[in-house]
Amino acid sequence: MLTISKQADVAGVAPITEILDGWVVTEGNPEMKTWVMHTNEDSSMISGYWEATPGTYYATYTEYEFVHLIEGKIIITADGQSPVTVIAGDAFVVEASFKGTWEIVESVRKHFDIKLK
Repeated sequence: MLTISKQADVAGVAPITEILDGWVVTEGNPEMKTWVMHTNEDSSMISGYWEATPGTYYATYTEYEFVHLIEGKIIITADGQSPVTVIAGDAFVVEASFKGTWEIVESVRKHFDIKLK
């Protein structure tokens, strides 16, 4: 089956507004919203959009994620590593073993694809 989405029309999808599992606010009062737009047939992959306002989270990943940052700026620092700044237009991968901080410098919107266990 082929599913094609030409635009980020989240109007008909209710966002998840709770902080995601594995994420803890460490600075500021950031808010996040997650729209799951598609789940594949065997429920092993999801894709959608995520938005967050400025602040810092400590994130613990258990699943692989591909990200395309549409808007904003984030400084991501994996435990024991140097910070990496990502800006609108960047694409990157977060491994399932990632632990570290996501500092949302400017409000962000990203498209994600997550491989579930």
